[in-house]
Amino acid sequence: MTTLSNEELTQRLLRLEDIEQIKRIKYRYFRAMDSGDFSILEDLYTDDIEVDYIGGTYRWELKGKRELIAAQTASFNAEAIGCHNGHHPEIDILTPTTATGIWYMTDIFMDFKLGAVYYGSAIYRDNYTKVNGVWKLSRTTYKRVYEQKETPEKMPAITFSMLAEKRDKPAAWEAWWAQFR
Repeated sequence: MTTLSNEELTQRLLRLEDIEQIKRIKYRYFRAMDSGDFSILEDLYTDDIEVDYIGGTYRWELKGKRELIAAQTASFNAEAIGCHNGHHPEIDILTPTTATGIWYMTDIFMDFKLGAVYYGSAIYRDNYTKVNGVWKLSRTTYKRVYEQKETPEKMPAITFSMLAEKRDKPAAWEAWWAQFR
């Protein structure tokens, strides 16, 4: 059995704390998206964050925190429902202020405006930077493992949507939603 010095134990503990803080960033990211609580995102991104998402029918590239939050706010609106699950994190602390992470994500996204339901999974590859003692997401990319799009004749009868509750609702959404009240 190897005996570790107090300094070695302290370094290991700090590394584990850093990994846990990074996990919480991604968990909060998914919760912010699906709940429409975009104020959470302000603290998660560096100002110069880079994004590159590659899906089955799209490639979404952005640079900058303001641009990213604006795009996410527009996409996750009152006429959409999202359910994203990030799991199996593989996080490596590279230096005291840089880290990388790989995440597997599964999701469902319903777009009532387009009448489409998307199912899929993707592998995220993220970079993290510690800014003033706080870990932030500085680069995030994903490539789809698969993406399935369905355009049902009738969209699912949703009885509640947190995004719809929190966001401004267009008249078309209100008319559609009224049939379930």
